[in-house]
This record gives sequence, structure tokens and C-alpha cells, in this order.
Amino acid sequence: MSRFRTLYIDMDSFFASIEQQLDSTLRNKPVAIAALENDFGCVVAASYEAKAYGVKTGTRVRDAKILCPGIHFRPSRHRLYSKFNKYISYLLDDIAELESIRSIDEFQIYLGRDYSSLSRALLLSTRIKSMIYEQVGEEISLSIGIAANPLLAKIASKINKPDGLQWLCEENMPSRIKDLYLEDLPGISKGIKRRLLGAKVYSVEDLYYMDPRHARLVWRSVEGERFVRSLRGENIPINKSNRGSYGNSKVLSPENRSPRNAYLVGRWLIEKSAERLRRYNYCASRLDIFLRLDNFGSCQDSVTFLYSQDTLFFLKQFKILWTRLSPVIESQRIKFVGVRLSGLINIQDRSGEFLTNLYPGEKNISERLSSSVDNLNLRYGKRIINFGIHREHPGFFERG
Repeated sequence: MSRFRTLYIDMDSFFASIEQQLDSTLRNKPVAIAALENDFGCVVAASYEAKAYGVKTGTRVRDAKILCPGIHFRPSRHRLYSKFNKYISYLLDDIAELESIRSIDEFQIYLGRDYSSLSRALLLSTRIKSMIYEQVGEEISLSIGIAANPLLAKIASKINKPDGLQWLCEENMPSRIKDLYLEDLPGISKGIKRRLLGAKVYSVEDLYYMDPRHARLVWRSVEGERFVRSLRGENIPINKSNRGSYGNSKVLSPENRSPRNAYLVGRWLIEKSAERLRRYNYCASRLDIFLRLDNFGSCQDSVTFLYSQDTLFFLKQFKILWTRLSPVIESQRIKFVGVRLSGLINIQDRSGEFLTNLYPGEKNISERLSSSVDNLNLRYGKRIINFGIHREHPGFFERG
């Protein structure tokens, strides 16, 4: 008899269902969440009623209106969705061992000895579904996957959406997933799929029976072997990934596309990226900025420096890059701003600085200040401290 370790929760059309929960006039109607409320924007989330007409993430707003003439659009309210995420996390942690919040709409629960049998895991799943219905809202549904490891549990959670409940184990593998496409599996990118096809792996069943050592060669890393072994049900410990970069981007609303407003948005994105960098104890040695213009042009620039995780330092580097790009953008309207911090190492691996008496792995004064700001903002649940400009950024941002 199989023993289960992981219960994976995937919320169903999370953003759209929240809007339907809060606005009863939207219930049982096609709803789409869009970053920009004009025909040139894209859908970032859709209700199942809208998906039935072919509207999905990435669909142009104008195309969505053609596919589904009665569709209702709502602006993205990420702050509101984050509040629901935190509340659901609190509820889950109260009745189970919440192992990880995988994303804003996905949660991973550890099934200890008390819930490792299928019957007990199913009982917990039913309890979770009832709890969300009663304490979060009747429009908020979720799909649950149960398996011996996180990869299989996540796959199981997506098999029978919405309101699904599936499990994968030795007794029903690989037959239960043989009809899935390779790209349906989490972690199979277009590039990996091309390599698999080149290795004559054409189906999920082929991948299941693939020699893990061959998978290592196809992936060009040990992750290929780990993936196949996980697919077969082994509980492979998750290694800390070698993160390549931290970044953020925003599309600006049409009325806020001046270079000055775009600059303020860029500063705000730097703050967010640096905060995430510190959260995982990384330092960066390169900053890139990317701009897209209303005239379909684009520009970018980058700068390299000694390893740092200091927000004030990154903001100075951002200002240098912006000044260099000013001759190109000063008379332009900027519709997209993106920033990226890369060239990462863990702060414990950073060498010391002789002239400043900074020991290896130690933070300097400004970096400690940045960390203190992080702690205060985290403690009080909002950005009560910003660097330099105390105002909401004037680009497109969540209104919740």
C-alpha cells in the first residue's frame, strides 16, 4: 500500500473567483482580469466561464471581447489577492502542516504519519475544501493533488480542475498521466521539450520509463535525473536552486507614460527586487533595465559592480543607467519598465573588504539598514518605509 507525503493545493481561477466572490453580479458570468483596461491589454486571469469561450491568460483584450461578447473585465488587484493568500495560508496552517506557500494561488502541505494513508489524506482534503468554502467563500474553489512527492502532487492537482481531487501512486502510474502532454508537466519548458523530442522521448510515458542517467544528459544537469526519479515516485529532496536573477516589471497606464513617471516606477521596482534578493540571502553584481516605448521601440542598458544587496546602492546605479538613456527617451512615452539584478552569489560566499574592515559574509552598514527596512515593512504588513519617495508609484498598479 502506497504512503503519501505531499498534499498540493492549486486554487481554481483564483483572481477571477475572488472578484466573483466579492461582486455577486459577476457570479456564473465570464470574467477576465486585465492589466490594462483597453483593447491593447492582455488577460492575466480568466474565470472558467470565460475559459469555456477560449479566453485564457495572454489573450488580448480585444480578442477576448470577440471570443466572448458578454465578458466582464476587472482590473488586477494584486494587493487584494495577496490578502486572500495570507488568510488561506493561516487557515491551512491551523489544521495541517503547511510546508510551503508555492505561489499566490498554490500551497504545499506535508502529510505526516497521521495522514500518510490514502484514506486519511482524502479525509484531510475534504476538510480543507469545506473549510475554504465556509470561511473564504462559496465562489472560491480549489483542486488538490496527493502523492509521494511535491512534483507528483502538483501534477495530480491539475488533472481534474476545477474542484478536483486526484492522487498519484505506484498503483496508478504511469497510466494515470499517460494522456498528458510533455508541456503539461511542471518544469518542462519549450527548450527541454525540444531536447526530449531530439532524444526520441515523445510522451509522458516515454519520459516515465527514461533512464534517469540519460535524462541528466538531456537536461545537461543533474536536474534531469532528479525529475525522472521524482516522476517515478521517489521523494527527492529539493536542492536550493542556483537562482540566476531577481527582477520585476510593470506596464504603465496610458496616462502615466512620461519619462518622469517611468523613472519613479523603476525606483519602486528596484526596491521590490532588492527586497527579494535579501530575503534569500543573495548579493548581485549586475543591474539591467529594459524599456519599451509607445512607438514600438525599445532600449536597455546595464552596469556591473562589486557584490551588494544594498537598496540605496542599487538606486544610485539605476539613476546612472537612466541618465545614460535620457537622450533617447526624454521625448518618448514609455509603456513598459523592467529591472533585473543578476550575477548572484550567496552573501556567505562574498569575500571581505580590507579597507572597510568588512569580514567575509558580513553585511555593511547600509545593507543592514536595508534589512531593517524589510523587517519593519514585513512586521506591519505594508510598505511603511520607502527609499526617498513616499508615494505610490504612478504606473499601472493594483487597486485593492
